[in-house]
Amino acid sequence: MKIRHAFIAVAAASALGLTACSGGGGAAAPSSPVELKDSGKEIDSVTVAFPGSLANLYIGQESGILNYYLAGNMQEGLVAIDADGKFVPALATEWTTPDDSTYVFTLRDDAKFQNGDPVTADDVVFSVQQAADAEVSPGTSFYLTNIKSVAKTGDHEVTFTLNKPDAAFLTTIANVGALVVTQQKFWEEYAGKVGTSESLLLGSGPYQPTEFVPDSHVTLDRVDTWWGDQPKVKQIRVDFIPDENTRLLAAQKGDIDVAFNVPLKQAEQWSKIKDGRVEATNDLSYVGLLFDNTVEPFDDPNVRAAIASAVDREAIVEKLLRGYGEVATAIMTPESLSQAYDPEQAREQLDTIPQHDFDLKAAEKLLADSAGAGGFKAELTYPNTGPQLGTAAQSIAENLKPLGIDITVREVPIEEWLASLGDGEHGLGFMWYFSTTGDPAEVNSYLLGAGNDSSIEDAEAQSLIDAASAESDPQKRIDILLELEQLNAENTYAAPLWWGQSLTYFDNSIGVHEFTPFTFLGSWGAQLFSAEPAGAAE
Repeated sequence: MKIRHAFIAVAAASALGLTACSGGGGAAAPSSPVELKDSGKEIDSVTVAFPGSLANLYIGQESGILNYYLAGNMQEGLVAIDADGKFVPALATEWTTPDDSTYVFTLRDDAKFQNGDPVTADDVVFSVQQAADAEVSPGTSFYLTNIKSVAKTGDHEVTFTLNKPDAAFLTTIANVGALVVTQQKFWEEYAGKVGTSESLLLGSGPYQPTEFVPDSHVTLDRVDTWWGDQPKVKQIRVDFIPDENTRLLAAQKGDIDVAFNVPLKQAEQWSKIKDGRVEATNDLSYVGLLFDNTVEPFDDPNVRAAIASAVDREAIVEKLLRGYGEVATAIMTPESLSQAYDPEQAREQLDTIPQHDFDLKAAEKLLADSAGAGGFKAELTYPNTGPQLGTAAQSIAENLKPLGIDITVREVPIEEWLASLGDGEHGLGFMWYFSTTGDPAEVNSYLLGAGNDSSIEDAEAQSLIDAASAESDPQKRIDILLELEQLNAENTYAAPLWWGQSLTYFDNSIGVHEFTPFTFLGSWGAQLFSAEPAGAAE
């Protein structure tokens, strides 16, 4: 689990979510100042600002969320996730499952690498083998441990045999999971040291990196080798600008066209930029409290329930997050149920999970009947990359004070915050998790399954996780995971707080087709278009 934990950590460190102008649900997104349409024109270049820096482009070496967003433009998996969160063909045109542990993929015959060479079954097998090697690809190898074998079984066919059934396997071999296909010849030319400023990357996507300066920027140029429709944008330059004030100034000066992760506290300033707009939607992220079961008195379920009942989640979302979030009724986000339910149906399913409503009297009674009766002291740390967590922490501390629970809130560097999770000393902590896959089992399996940071050892929870993994029917699988969520609620292993939203800035000359919470998980550069006011003359 620690490899997976590292991935989540870097994702949280980049403090970046997915944003959309439609299809996200939750709090209403700000309206665009103008209604835009596609002019059909090409765009010479688009400058994008990322809120963090990268040292390597290959997700096997550096598996933060920003690496994934770049990889989606450059490299592909066998399948991809569309704008609705459903699996669609990528390098594989179709797949069959002769049995629960076997997957046979038919590769498209028109796929080429950006150097013009065809993508072969041998290249796919080689890429899987490298991604599964813990030494060369520590960021992805954990996800591929269930693969018993992968082999070329035809000129355009690759067959996987698993050790046991895995309903999330398609996610694993998608570019949002653990597989980005590269060329064996390219890999060997650089002795596996890919993703650097010297080697860059080679893939089959619509854009190829032509310049990479770690901690500064990366330049992507459009290629004519992609099997999909040619993008309208010829070049994308991504600048790494961690400082939020520097990003804002660059936008105000007109130096950037798109900016990820607009800080909530700066939303009004960004919205006032001339000829620009800010869009928001749910971002596939989860924020909640976790409790280390090895630290007293947090090993007492009544203590955990008391704390959960003392949190005013609605006030946090409405007042502290300024509406850019949604009260979480479960660990799973509504979007993660998209394989079986639309957003409205998903929320109805998640609303069936028992809730710890804000009730200080109930919290007081629970605490009186617990090992924490009389009160106690604890520390709640939050990462310096998440100021909204700090604001929420202060609110929670104020509510707990009358109960005799003295919480010291402390902002720490991201690395220190990560080290505090499950360290056997901090009984109370935040979990801030950005999902790259949107799989319904991704977050709750991480929080409640083997090796979790809360030291939970619950055989029933693990049994449900295993059952969900073996269930291929999406609706039946979600039903099992709803049982897991109910088990969590009954024991207050984790206390869901909110599902996040994040903001993205766009110059009004740039539009995005099919912009949903899943857009940035794929070839989003190919979705950009030259925009003009909807009322403009033809």
